[in-house]
Amino acid sequence: MSRKNRHNKDFYCTHCKQPISNQAGGTRHRNHCPYCLWSKHVDDLPGDRNSACQSPMEPIAIMSRHDGEWSLVHKCCGCHTIKLNRIAGDDDELQLLGLILKPLSNAPFPLDRLPLTGPVPSGY
Repeated sequence: MSRKNRHNKDFYCTHCKQPISNQAGGTRHRNHCPYCLWSKHVDDLPGDRNSACQSPMEPIAIMSRHDGEWSLVHKCCGCHTIKLNRIAGDDDELQLLGLILKPLSNAPFPLDRLPLTGPVPSGY
């Protein structure tokens, strides 16, 4: 199979088994499932499809880049590589919000002990 055909191939998500189109709004390379946000470790460099690992990559966080754009943080279940992937225009918003709220569900202190009132930041 030619490199060009490998780049433009539709696929099934290795995590949720949904059929995935290779077309993604806001990015040149489809690199994760828009339904469950999982990925597969297929690239060494963005779009090259040269990784020998081929393991599933779990979405573990959302990162805000310096320009305000959001990226998914994926961790490979095989080799534990961390990769950043641009959020695509068709990504499930509830899945994205779940990743954003994940740290609050595992806070390092009890949230029910937070005061209901407190100092008001300047500028409000």
